[in-house]
Amino acid sequence: MHKVLKGFALTAMAVAISGAVQAQETPKPGGEVIVTYQNDVATLDPAIGYDWQNWSMIKSLFDGLMDYEPGTTNLVPDLAERYEISDDGMTYTFHLREGVTFHNGREMTAADVKYSLERTINPQTQSPGAGFFSSIVGFDAVSSGDATTLSGVTTPDDYTVEITLSAPDATFLHLMALNFASVVPKEAVEEWGRDFGKHPVGTGAFKLDDWALGQRLTFVKNEDYYRDGIPYIDQIDFEIGQEPNVALLRLQRGEVDIAGDGIPPAQFLQSRQDPEFQKLMVIGDQLHTGYMTLNVTIPPLDNLKVRQAINMAINKERIVRVINGRAAPTNQPLPPAMPGYDSDYEGLSYDVEQARALLEEAGYGDGFETELYVMNTDPQPRIAQAIQQDLSQIGVQAEIKSLAQANVIAAGGEQSQAPMIWSGGMAWIADFPDPSNFWGPILGCEGAVPGGWNWAWYCNEELDARAEEANAMVEPDQREERARIWGEIFTTAMDDAPWVPIFNEKRFTVHSARMGGDDALYVDPVHVPVNYDYIWVK
Repeated sequence: MHKVLKGFALTAMAVAISGAVQAQETPKPGGEVIVTYQNDVATLDPAIGYDWQNWSMIKSLFDGLMDYEPGTTNLVPDLAERYEISDDGMTYTFHLREGVTFHNGREMTAADVKYSLERTINPQTQSPGAGFFSSIVGFDAVSSGDATTLSGVTTPDDYTVEITLSAPDATFLHLMALNFASVVPKEAVEEWGRDFGKHPVGTGAFKLDDWALGQRLTFVKNEDYYRDGIPYIDQIDFEIGQEPNVALLRLQRGEVDIAGDGIPPAQFLQSRQDPEFQKLMVIGDQLHTGYMTLNVTIPPLDNLKVRQAINMAINKERIVRVINGRAAPTNQPLPPAMPGYDSDYEGLSYDVEQARALLEEAGYGDGFETELYVMNTDPQPRIAQAIQQDLSQIGVQAEIKSLAQANVIAAGGEQSQAPMIWSGGMAWIADFPDPSNFWGPILGCEGAVPGGWNWAWYCNEELDARAEEANAMVEPDQREERARIWGEIFTTAMDDAPWVPIFNEKRFTVHSARMGGDDALYVDPVHVPVNYDYIWVK
């Protein structure tokens, strides 16, 4: 999930949470909650919505075959009561829960699952998540518009769905937990057409009660939700148009329960140093890496020693201080919470003298001129300036190109246009907790195409082949070995230095004193940013 939206192995792993730990109290049902956002929500259609703001809203309105245990990346069945995988890893059989109803009162069946996948893949839907399901047999025919039904998805009865893949895919169960795989009723989609995103109908814990565009969205508890006692909250009011500084003041006064846009940078240090405010703050690790791409096709960045020198010239600790400590320095693409992360990997450490020596060996002892593209939203230009200053110490003069996000993305997606890009504001947050999601789109050959997200234009076919082998390891007893292989893929890629991995950003959420629930729910790694289904009012 890239941050155009604002971008997970079946290994059960809890995301590290710091800050004040909530006392273990019994959740209370009832109550109303106010959440603020500055900007309106674009859509609540699960096939379309793909941004930081609407991701958790959609997850509370819809369900899929799979989901994650609250506050963790531990994958569990959701609308599916259980599932089986064939011996060859090519066929998944899902047995649905009986009696689950949509918000319109109709029971959800296997036909709805099939329709929902076909709708997401259908090019007329224009879903940004269609490509996730390319391994399903029949995908090419549907995505090209030659067919409207997936030959690889069958429904033997109302409560059984069989999905056949064209190749084994260890990530497939994660894909069934994405918003894009949420189950929707065909009759509601056909009734509202392109406006379904403003009139969403799902099976989720909440349902949309009212939406005054530009002002407020109101979610109310789904009294018929299949999970007994969930959600705890009766109503959530999302207030739109709230300037973040004002929202924070209102939260401190008890008028707001969750500041959806977080803590404004200008108030971060003051807030974090306030003992009373610390009690309201929750800090969590994200499946995120902020990095600078080095376009391996543009001289002199096509020289390995030059790329290594740039890596060793960047003072990552200083960059973290620029953003008031809201991240941890890193030396590899995978974040620490991701399977495959190598805690023993040393990488290219900060060493200005060695960086100068490498440039000399590469024939650029006098340095060179280049360009560094960056999104023009604070604090990204300040980070780019810190990188610029570091590079000047080894004679590399980088002109900063500070542009609107869309223009930076366009520059990165067109080969030979952007020598270097600081990814901040667009840095990668995993769509699901599996290392494969950090490879294909942003480091694999498939992303090194016009319009792609591999802005380093790095393509290592040998590593791509190893990645395909890792993705074919679907057996549970292969998880540990698969994670090890993925770790080697990423550290081997760093031998080629197509990136400067800089930091893993932390998430800071703030909520009122009246809110209950484990801290992990407020920095939920997959119900980004908040798992509304399980928080409660004290």
